[in-house]
Amino acid sequence: MSQPTLMSLIHPTALVHPKAQLHPTVRVGPYSVVGEHVTIGPETEVMAQVVIDGWTEIGANNRIFPGAVIGGEPQDLKYQGAPSRVIIGNNNRLRECVTVNRATHEGECTVIGDDNLLMAYVHVAHNCAIADQVVISSSVLLAGHVTIESRAVIGGMLGIHQFVHVGRLSMVGGMSRVERDVPPFTMVEGNPARVRGLNLVGLARAGISPQQDDQTYALIRKAFRVLYRSGQTFNEALDELTQFPPNLAVDHLVHFLQQSLSTRRGPVPGSQKNKSVADNT
Repeated sequence: MSQPTLMSLIHPTALVHPKAQLHPTVRVGPYSVVGEHVTIGPETEVMAQVVIDGWTEIGANNRIFPGAVIGGEPQDLKYQGAPSRVIIGNNNRLRECVTVNRATHEGECTVIGDDNLLMAYVHVAHNCAIADQVVISSSVLLAGHVTIESRAVIGGMLGIHQFVHVGRLSMVGGMSRVERDVPPFTMVEGNPARVRGLNLVGLARAGISPQQDDQTYALIRKAFRVLYRSGQTFNEALDELTQFPPNLAVDHLVHFLQQSLSTRRGPVPGSQKNKSVADNT
């Protein structure tokens, strides 16, 4: 049996610019629009009434569901028409009516990595960076320059403030207001968001539990108690964490907190009213 041609996989009502670069296995559904500067990799499916525009590069084996708009102009008054980009990796699922805006300035990108699930009505604003294996539930709004590290889980119907970083293997509860950085491995919830505990389920799924990696698990739990149960300021707690034995997970947590305290909005405080809350508001 002969292989399908490119045109046989593009619905006759779809509008694909002749200069767009689509792998022969790309499928484009009814009434979708693909712009001039778009590149789409193998086995990606673009369903009905999708718009992909701008300088957008999409990898392999992605599924883009009806109503999504990818690569649109940033909702940023500083945007002056620069050929900024959107880069999307492989094996992503972008559900109904997801919007991903390109970056604001030339040479900048909005980036989505691999194996992510963005549920219906998620908005990814300009200059955001989403790593790998992230789950973002429905009706989540990411403001500009938000970074989400790998294997984070974001609950539904919430907003994340611009420039906020969400650490890996963290979980954000639905309908929260996230205005500060979410430390790796934590579980946060509330309006405004507060750290409620460790994301023990996420850690176990990543192989960090008493049965799988007892040393890392014990160090993360100890680090959490230093940060959120000792009554120290974040800077005092960070000094103590730097004395911990070398460990990749704790080293990542320390680096995240150092960057958060020195160059960003600071970490989400805990739910207890101790010095670590009062000193960093």
